[in-house]
Amino acid sequence: MKSIITLFLTVVFSISLLANIPNSEKNILIKLNQSTNGSQWKVKWDLNAPVTTWHGVKIQNDKVVGINLSNNNLVGTLPNEITDLKNLEELNLFKNQISGTIPEKIGKLKNLKELNLSFNKLSGSIPNSICEIPHLNSLMLFMNKLSGELPSQIGNLKELEVVSLFNNELSGQLPASLYELKNLKELVLSSNKFSGQISWDVENLKELENLSLFDNKMNGHIPYTIAKLDNLKSVNLSYNSFSGAVSQALAQKEGFNCTMINEFGLAFQLEVSNNAKGVLAADE
Repeated sequence: MKSIITLFLTVVFSISLLANIPNSEKNILIKLNQSTNGSQWKVKWDLNAPVTTWHGVKIQNDKVVGINLSNNNLVGTLPNEITDLKNLEELNLFKNQISGTIPEKIGKLKNLKELNLSFNKLSGSIPNSICEIPHLNSLMLFMNKLSGELPSQIGNLKELEVVSLFNNELSGQLPASLYELKNLKELVLSSNKFSGQISWDVENLKELENLSLFDNKMNGHIPYTIAKLDNLKSVNLSYNSFSGAVSQALAQKEGFNCTMINEFGLAFQLEVSNNAKGVLAADE
């Protein structure tokens, strides 16, 4: 029995090595290798070996469907050609030293479900075309140097569950369409330069579990309806310029901190109200 199993595994492994992806896709991978100093990667690719042996490359039906090169010392920029990997479902380049910008036509990756370019040195804005990826489930771009506003049509990404963009230089108001992401579970925008108010439409985010807007420049009243989100476990809105009172229900959420910053840059504490709403209904 043991010899049969060994033979079976050998055959399966041999077949996998015969996987023959199109030359166009192989050339894109080689371009990625060259533009990110592949000779200095922690786990290198042998470009003369079958693509199936290349670290972090996932292949299905002779197509590249996944690239996971996290924490692998990629240094350089992302080639625009990477957006031509039309079958790609996962692009994970977390914790490298990639600089430059996110490819403007990243929206061409119509099958992408997970995009993780976090903990790099990316600059520039988040391309508007990112809103054209219909099945995107996770958008993780935290700890970069990204600037500009969130794309206004982010609400088109109906399957989004995770938006994690903390520690960047993003600014402007949160787009109205953001509150249309009814499957969103995690919204982490802390340590940016966002301004404006939290819309009362935040109550539409029924699946939200984690909300963090810590350390921005937001103002106005905090909608009491946030506390009514049944799945919400953790909230951090501190070190903004919110005013008024908050309800006890909200103040008791994990991570909630009443410390805010006034117009003079001084810290102050929001009042916690016994009123269930925390602010007058007229403020809606």
